[in-house]
Amino acid sequence: MSVVEEKGGFSRRLKEAMRRARVEGRPTRFAREFSLRHYGNPVTAQTARKWLHGRALPTQDKLRTLASWLEVSPQWLRYGEADRPHAAKQDVATYAVDSAWLAKKFDSLSEPHRKIVLEVTRALLRLEGKQ
Repeated sequence: MSVVEEKGGFSRRLKEAMRRARVEGRPTRFAREFSLRHYGNPVTAQTARKWLHGRALPTQDKLRTLASWLEVSPQWLRYGEADRPHAAKQDVATYAVDSAWLAKKFDSLSEPHRKIVLEVTRALLRLEGKQ
């Protein structure tokens, strides 16, 4: 299989996974939503456009973020090893958040959105009895 075919196949699988996950396909919004989920450097709309149009493949760390976000296996997303996407297995016990990354993302929010995050966090803490 040629590199062009690999990129095209990845693009088709990415769009299918996005459709199933009901993720908007416009590159600017897609890049923003991806970057909120990815622990590394954010991606640009141009990078997202290249992924969506079969002109580039993501690096392995970005592929894992995409697969987790879209609830498919990284292997299927990258190589199409199965006829249908497999739901990504997420073990809640191994879920970890980098505090510095989280603080940076929180600080980048607008004031009204920061308020929402704080209120949701307070409500969840109350529900869990951890006020």
